[in-house]
Amino acid sequence: MKRLWAPWRLEYILGEKPDCCIFCAMPAEDKDRENYILYRGRENFVIMNRYPYNNGHLMVIPYRHADVLEDLSDGILAEAMALTRECCRIIRESMHAQGFNVGLNVGEAAGAGIKEHLHFHIVPRWAGDTNFMSVVEDTRIMPQHLTESYEQLLPGFEKLKP
Repeated sequence: MKRLWAPWRLEYILGEKPDCCIFCAMPAEDKDRENYILYRGRENFVIMNRYPYNNGHLMVIPYRHADVLEDLSDGILAEAMALTRECCRIIRESMHAQGFNVGLNVGEAAGAGIKEHLHFHIVPRWAGDTNFMSVVEDTRIMPQHLTESYEQLLPGFEKLKP
C-alpha cells in the first residue's frame, strides 16, 4: 500500500474557517483578481486553489450551493465538464502540463475540504513533480507565486465566451 502525505495542507485544515460559504461569497464580490477567479460562466466559475497541490491547481465551482451531485442540473454539470476540459487545455498550452489529476470529493468522508459546496479539482502534473521536501521538511515547493500563475493563465480564459 502506498501513502500520500500532504502535511502542507494542515494550514488549511487547522486554519480559521469563515462563517459563510466562500464559494458563494467570492463570486458575489467584485474582486476577481484578489480572489483568483479566472472565468465566470453561466452556471460555474473557475478559480485558483489558494492551497494548491501544484502550480496551476484550479477548481470549477457551480454557482449553485449544493453538496451532492443529485442537486445539480444537467446544464450545470455539462458546463462544469466543458470548463474542466478548457482548464486542461489552457494549462497544457500555457504551463506545458504533461498530465492532470481531475476529481470531485463528495462529502467529508470522501475528503471534501469544503463539503457543503461541490467543486471540481484540476491539478496539473509533470514528470518528477514530487520530491522529498514534502515528507522530510513538511514543506511544499511551489516554483511560482499564485499571482504569477493567475497572470499566466488569464489570457487563455479571456478568450472563452460565457
